[in-house]
Amino acid sequence: MSILAIVFLAITAINIGYYISFFSFSFSKISSDSKLVNIPVSIVICAKNEAENLRDFLPLILSQEYSDFEVILINDASNDETLEVMEDFQAKNEKIKIVNVENNEAFWANKKYALTLGIKKAKHKYLLFTDADCRPESSNWIKEMVLNFAENKSIVLGYGGYFHGKNFLNKLIRFETLLTAIQYFSFARLGNPYMGVGRNLAYTSDEFYAHNGFASHLYIRSGDDDLFVNQAASGSNTAICFSHGSITRSYPKKTFGEWFTQKRRHVSVAKNYKKKDQFLLALFYASQLLFWLSFILVVIFADWKIALCGLAVRLLIQFLVYFGAGKKLNERDIVWIFPFLELFLVSFQLVIFISNLMSKPQHWK
Repeated sequence: MSILAIVFLAITAINIGYYISFFSFSFSKISSDSKLVNIPVSIVICAKNEAENLRDFLPLILSQEYSDFEVILINDASNDETLEVMEDFQAKNEKIKIVNVENNEAFWANKKYALTLGIKKAKHKYLLFTDADCRPESSNWIKEMVLNFAENKSIVLGYGGYFHGKNFLNKLIRFETLLTAIQYFSFARLGNPYMGVGRNLAYTSDEFYAHNGFASHLYIRSGDDDLFVNQAASGSNTAICFSHGSITRSYPKKTFGEWFTQKRRHVSVAKNYKKKDQFLLALFYASQLLFWLSFILVVIFADWKIALCGLAVRLLIQFLVYFGAGKKLNERDIVWIFPFLELFLVSFQLVIFISNLMSKPQHWK
């Protein structure tokens, strides 16, 4: 056997090892040992120029079938009708509290500053976060998310997906979102939670204040969700929630350029994760890229039979992972074309990595 074939098999084994670890989520069952029932909850929504989305989606938050909750609406220095829309809703619903944030020199355009003010306004210990452009999949979203709180569980990671569309970009974005969720849910199941998404995330105010909020990374404009979870989450204090009724969805970017800018920002934040998490994530993405590169080289210069065998085993294990996760998170339509989506995604991520080395990404709003 040639050295090239041996290298290919080693890379394949590393990559397959990751996908086998993802079985921890893909084959898991919904469970909760919580004894906390109907606990009072503060829903925290930070909005910047989101007037139309608030009109569309806030009624679905307010009509949730949950007995005791308030909604903290944060107007993050908007220059559209966001504040007026909030005030209209507040006039009709006593559950709503408004925090109006104006830009200042110290915290210019900093979402973390706005969120901190909103959290301080909340009267309840249990905080549930989503974005103004997100729609809960069911009227039981609050109930199903907070059901995962327990005496020893102060952080709950949920799934924030995207509305389904028929074009390729929509499927690619949803595939990347699915793969990310598979990773952070699986790592959390294995005792190493490292991130969450602000579109669907919950934690207690006690946890927030115990870690001085966003103070350690306030200078980084992005990362109010994943950097906080990376800092505060542990194998013992974190739960995951993936029931169908707990999912939120929003509209994905409409152009490759918009998505490219968004992902550059997200990738740049990951360099502030714990070193262990940086290594594990970097090794996974490297094994993805190197698998395809070494596969091509083995087919051309070594033994194509070995290459095809490695590919077949990898595809089978990947299919099991994506099918299980896709079924759980209502993303089954993209499972059947995952090899093509993966090739595009790996190439896309390489371009992002190179771009971030050459220049800093533009930050959020």
